Amino acid sequence: MKIKILLITHENIGAALLKTAKRTFGQLPLTTTVVAVQYKSDPKDVIEKLKLIVAETYSREGILILTDMYGSTPCNIALALREYKHIHVVSGLNLPMLVKVLNYAHLPLHKLVHKAIQGGRDGVVSCTREYRKLCENQLDE
Repeated sequence: MKIKILLITHENIGAALLKTAKRTFGQLPLTTTVVAVQYKSDPKDVIEKLKLIVAETYSREGILILTDMYGSTPCNIALALREYKHIHVVSGLNLPMLVKVLNYAHLPLHKLVHKAIQGGRDGVVSCTREYRKLCENQLDE
């Protein structure tokens, strides 16, 4: 039994990221479920739905929940599941984070959490040559 992934995001962000990941990987190495939090959603209803999903997808290895923005409704909903010891929540979901997690599907939960954070952070890069040069010069000082 492997770690399960749960994407909890605003609207269809999670579905779009998962669709792209599926096209990249073909077959996903980890079971991944998306929960879209609509603006009209009642957080209590979403939490109850998530508790059912968690019960159905229980994995002894754990569940990694990725949310799109810290402090937002999807993140706060995910944090309501902290009572489950086998769940870890990481916020700031982006495509590099999801791809990194799926590339390291064999790792245990605590190491996969580190890879998720690393992938999300390392995926944010300035693509403007002048900015990168400025940053490099400042590092040399």
